[in-house]
Amino acid sequence: MSGLTELPALPPASLASRRETVADVLREAITSGRLQAGQKLTESGVAEQLGTSRAPVREALRQLEQEGLVISYPYRGTEVLGVSQEEIENVLVPVRLSLEKFAFRKAMPRLTDADYAHLQSLVRNMEEAADASDAALLADEDIRFHEAVVTLSGQQHCLQIWRSIQPRVRAYFRRDASHYPDATVVAGQHRELIDALRAGDEHALDRAVTTHIQTHSRTTEDSSE
Repeated sequence: MSGLTELPALPPASLASRRETVADVLREAITSGRLQAGQKLTESGVAEQLGTSRAPVREALRQLEQEGLVISYPYRGTEVLGVSQEEIENVLVPVRLSLEKFAFRKAMPRLTDADYAHLQSLVRNMEEAADASDAALLADEDIRFHEAVVTLSGQQHCLQIWRSIQPRVRAYFRRDASHYPDATVVAGQHRELIDALRAGDEHALDRAVTTHIQTHSRTTEDSSE
């Protein structure tokens, strides 16, 4: 539990609120890499570190297990799960390709000037994060961009699937954000997606989304070698 030693005790709150707070703290520690794959988490250890009871910790760990960030074993406790390159290439990237190509196509005729302004603001945030060498913020703004388009598609089933894989996607975004040779290219890649959305050509949009996701996959593969 060394990754949590400097966190302050949680403020008073209801059980449900405290569970969410504990889940947020652990999720951030896992996706940022402060809690490493294979690290053991115990209810008593987390509760002591965060100054709370074991009940919200137990519920938070169950929630994180549903998100695929931890796994619990009988009599062995809970263990942090990492995101392997094999999972990225064979599970997350194929799922993202199918889901996001469909969602981007559905979003394209629905986007308003206000929607485009919001997407552009997220790209500007990426630029600022790159200029500040803030890899964590860069990855988070990247996630926000993709979730925004999926949400704007109006396809609730897509949003449900996206949110089920988002913690795993965020984990590999956060893991690999610092490995870009030039972090400023990330904003440029997303401007290309906006341009493709504005152009109104579904086939060109499919190609742009595919190139974008596969480019990120190649970047993560290179970083793992």
